[in-house]
Amino acid sequence: MPQKININKDYLQNLVDYINSRNIDKLSKIIKKIHAADIAEIIKNITPKEAKFLYNSISNEEQAAAVLIELDDDIREKLLVDLTPKEIAEDLIENLETDDAADVILELPKQKKEAVLSHIENTQHANNISDLLDYNEDTAGSLMAKELIKVNENWNTIKCLKEMRKQAENIKTVHTIYVVDDQNNLLGLMSLRKLLLAEKKTEIKKIINKNIISVQASEKNENVAILMRKYDLVTMPVVDNFGKLIGRITIDDIMDFVKEEAEKDYQLASGISEDIESNDSIWNLTKARIPWLIIGMIGGIIGAQIIGLFDLKTNFELAFFIPLIAAMGGNVGVQSAAIVVQGIANKKIKVENIGVKVIKELGVGLFNGLICSIIILCCSLLLGYNLSLCMTVSISLLAVIIFAAIFGAFIPLTLNRYNIDPALATGPFITTINDVFGLFIYFWIGQIIL
Repeated sequence: MPQKININKDYLQNLVDYINSRNIDKLSKIIKKIHAADIAEIIKNITPKEAKFLYNSISNEEQAAAVLIELDDDIREKLLVDLTPKEIAEDLIENLETDDAADVILELPKQKKEAVLSHIENTQHANNISDLLDYNEDTAGSLMAKELIKVNENWNTIKCLKEMRKQAENIKTVHTIYVVDDQNNLLGLMSLRKLLLAEKKTEIKKIINKNIISVQASEKNENVAILMRKYDLVTMPVVDNFGKLIGRITIDDIMDFVKEEAEKDYQLASGISEDIESNDSIWNLTKARIPWLIIGMIGGIIGAQIIGLFDLKTNFELAFFIPLIAAMGGNVGVQSAAIVVQGIANKKIKVENIGVKVIKELGVGLFNGLICSIIILCCSLLLGYNLSLCMTVSISLLAVIIFAAIFGAFIPLTLNRYNIDPALATGPFITTINDVFGLFIYFWIGQIIL
């Protein structure tokens, strides 16, 4: 059984010393006792050259395959590049379940991908992996595994147990027992408890649980995640368009998907246009960040032009509150957009309810704006500014907050309607536009009052 270890600086240094001295025997003994997830963490914290030597020191093929799945895509790619298609097929793919195997093969170059599939000795395993590769990346079919336990409704309990033992040989973890008919149509689930307590030769159809939730292979991944969370499911059966059982999705696959989506949305909200890792090359990091930096810079230039349209010589005090107006507009817009994006992700906001949500944000913006404008009016008067300037700042702040709240709600809802990731609206996009329009509103009101 793998030991729980504390991966600290001293522990890593000891391993690196064994790697540098090429002490494979010592490394192998240590690695055998470590969980695959811990080995993967160690590999992430050492150099690529050291990582390759450590990985090649894993003598157990099942453990090597398990470690590979725990690694980030970029590290896994570096480890696979030195392996031949035959080595990948025999040492790794044949020791992985179909969903994990498909993920690994999907990252390979096209020619190597085909070569790996051709070297898989188990024809059924190869065909199952090939089927999974045909599904779109954002569908349930891409997340599911073909390995599962299924029984026929017409079997009795004795035959059922015999068949389950055969099927379980190729499955690492048995989560659920599915019941199908002669045409492989999914009928329901079977409780292991009921199976053990049932009389001998009892037909499975008499102890079946027909309360089952399933998804089609074409269902969007995010909908699968919502269903599994809503109904507290550990596993979800996948059926084809005719209701035939073709696979199952487990909670660990959904957790990986949710994590990846959260990382993508966070990067998008931060103004990073591509999926990147901290250890990517300088060029890749620059390429991912520069588009929104340029957009932000253009927004700044437009803001400067707007300031230039108005005469600040006679009312130079207006310039003192530019940072306040810009910051409040950006903050309110991002807050409003974040709430809407969260509602869209949780399916609590429907596309048809755009008007209702925008009106609600208008109300929130109005109340927040009144509170903030009263506070800034009092503060600016106490600081000794003249009444006209204080009124200008106060009214402008109210108008900017209301505009930012409406705009922050409207943009992600509109993007979602046109199938564009609404997370785009929670970062520089909202901030830049609110800065520009906020400054225009501020100086326009200032011109009228002053």
